[in-house]
Amino acid sequence: MTNRHRLIGDRTFYRSIMRVAVPIMIQNGITNLVGMLDNVMVGHLGTDPMSGVAIVNQLMFIFNLCVFGGTAGIRIFTAQFHGNRDEEGVRFPVTFRMQIILAVLLSAAGAAAFLLFGRQLIGFYLHQDGSGASVTETLRFAMNYLAVMYAGLLPFAVTQVYSTTLRNTGETVVPMRAGILAVFVNLAGNWVLIYGKLGMPALGVQGAAAATVLSRFVEMAVVMLWTHRHIERNAFIIGVYRKLFRIPKDLVRTVSAKAAPLLANEALWSGGQAALMQCYSTRGLATVAALNIAQTVANVFNISFLAMGNAIGIQLGHQLGEGKIEEARQDAGKHMLFSVLICVATGGLLLSVSGLFPLLYNTTDQVRHMATLLIRVGAVCMPLYAFANASYFILRCGGKTLVTFLFDSCFAWGLTIPCAFILTRFTSVPTVPLYFIVQMFEAVKCVLGFFMVRSGIWAQNLTKYEKV
Repeated sequence: MTNRHRLIGDRTFYRSIMRVAVPIMIQNGITNLVGMLDNVMVGHLGTDPMSGVAIVNQLMFIFNLCVFGGTAGIRIFTAQFHGNRDEEGVRFPVTFRMQIILAVLLSAAGAAAFLLFGRQLIGFYLHQDGSGASVTETLRFAMNYLAVMYAGLLPFAVTQVYSTTLRNTGETVVPMRAGILAVFVNLAGNWVLIYGKLGMPALGVQGAAAATVLSRFVEMAVVMLWTHRHIERNAFIIGVYRKLFRIPKDLVRTVSAKAAPLLANEALWSGGQAALMQCYSTRGLATVAALNIAQTVANVFNISFLAMGNAIGIQLGHQLGEGKIEEARQDAGKHMLFSVLICVATGGLLLSVSGLFPLLYNTTDQVRHMATLLIRVGAVCMPLYAFANASYFILRCGGKTLVTFLFDSCFAWGLTIPCAFILTRFTSVPTVPLYFIVQMFEAVKCVLGFFMVRSGIWAQNLTKYEKV
């Protein structure tokens, strides 16, 4: 096979990957676009409310990724069992039930952590910088926002279990529709509750939190109702709650060996992102506000490589479950190149409009200018993010969760975060060059990912697990 054919697929290949990726892009795109509008609405309240909400959302990000990572280790088996046409692999060994139990446990742990340590965690990000922002007011807004967000932890976790299981079994449209409905509920709720429309009181940041929580309950209700009303298409749901704790011990051991490193990886990686944010926050509240704007805008454009990563994991997982090991290895390079090319175009688009988004926020010119430059850094680095993300999902789909742990979290805590810590504590490098230096470590990660994927260590069929 020529190098060209190793990297370029036929029309069937691209139709297949886009059939999975496009609904995820649409759902995540609308979610993040409305999330940006949500952020802009809060931003109109001022810099202090915006910064307080941004800090809490950074902490919530850790919880969200713990749910995603913990259940993802179980979903590896779901995807491969489905590819193997093993309906019992989804129903009888109860991979779905294991995800539900884990989601409930993680929600309880998250609520306890925020309740006991929320104020202290928020305090790590509060540093006065002379820009006019108030540390005391930012803390007050953050605590008010957090006080409402507790209620949304469990519905978020349950929705992730249902939606991702449906996607892994081929149903991508229902989660997309539920997500779209939820974001419009969130948007309408923001307008009514933040500003006090239609006779409701103006609740400010607490209104933003209440709208978010309401949208999560709506999304959960939609995916749950559809799944339970269509049992002929969702065999895994039959009797799932009557036999919730009937889980074969051999499968628990097998799945736990794969899921534990992924849970640890997502917890450490998301904690690493929070640690990076804390490093940047030592430059002052203006930096926190600018990063909030830049990351909110970037989330809208990052859907391209994030959706591609999920689609790659599902597609290759099905191939591995069908026993098409060599075909999966050959397709991996095509997936990676396609994801990078999409993000070259997406990054170029973001670069061209980078100066427009900060104008939507009611903040200072200093914050707007810094946010514009940070957005441009993210746009330039987007192809690197795409390559590293594709590498991660390829390594993960074959169950090499320990390898992904080393690739993701160990890289962040062993290299990226120490460098950011040193630069922020012991140098006077301005925020934007500092951010660029830290982001460029993704190039090193891409080199590691290239060699790991090319080695083929990830290509294995997990549906033939040993019973012990």
